[in-house]
Amino acid sequence: MGGSLGYFWDLFVKEQNYKKKQFNTVDLKIKMDCDGCELKVKKTLSNMKGVQNVEINRKQNKVTVSGFVEAQKVVKRAQSTGKRVEIWPYVPYNVVAHPYAPHTYDKRAPAGHVRNVEALTVSSYVPRQEDHLATLFSDDNPNACSLM
Repeated sequence: MGGSLGYFWDLFVKEQNYKKKQFNTVDLKIKMDCDGCELKVKKTLSNMKGVQNVEINRKQNKVTVSGFVEAQKVVKRAQSTGKRVEIWPYVPYNVVAHPYAPHTYDKRAPAGHVRNVEALTVSSYVPRQEDHLATLFSDDNPNACSLM
């Protein structure tokens, strides 16, 4: 299709594609030392297709990108600036069940936050039925005496 009908058709199809994608908020940890670094990161991420808002907190080295974007594409685009980029690894300490477990405390974390280690360990552990049967009659199980 050509002409104005083709133009409006393309505009409508692009609007439909944005509606199919979900609105996401992606938090990244990017070390920025100066205003130039901050401006470079903000400009690079703002020019992405589907990005609605880019917020930067240089004190915490935190960048929040909101819009109709995928997390992995945002990370790739941020890495194109030459900076070290990772998904924001910190959560408030009152959300984590064991905030003082090994590898959870990080002295570089913002105040009141700890590293989210639980998500990595819980998702990688798959309980087996044998484990449940082995602990059924153990001394560590407080309900073992009720079964005997």
